[in-house]
Amino acid sequence: MRNRYILGQLELEAIIKAAQDEAIQQGWAVSISVVDDGGHPLALLRLDGAAPISAYIAQEKARTAALGRRASKGYEDMVNDGRTAFLSAPLLTSLEGGIPVVIDGEVIGAVGVSGVKADQDAQVAVAGKNAVSG
Repeated sequence: MRNRYILGQLELEAIIKAAQDEAIQQGWAVSISVVDDGGHPLALLRLDGAAPISAYIAQEKARTAALGRRASKGYEDMVNDGRTAFLSAPLLTSLEGGIPVVIDGEVIGAVGVSGVKADQDAQVAVAGKNAVSG
């Protein structure tokens, strides 16, 4: 079944702005990625001072959250609890900071953030997600 909702330009702008505002307010140099429900890139913002690798990691965190239909932290927890096989799973980044965007129970995309501590990345991603979903 196809999603009834998609991330349009207005939603993308709202997600990026909310995540950027949170990062700037906290003084964090991060990269922010937004993907659709299939993990395909829709938007990427690398703030001044963010490490180049953070852009790649943010995209992978977002892809993980979209394809897995849950926060990427769940995979990190599994690995930390001894399920190391998840380290070799295709298209998965087992790091906290990827958050699905959900509308009416449907995952329509995800936000991934990288550049600071894992819980701080997640805080920025949640701020972005909250701009369009509860």
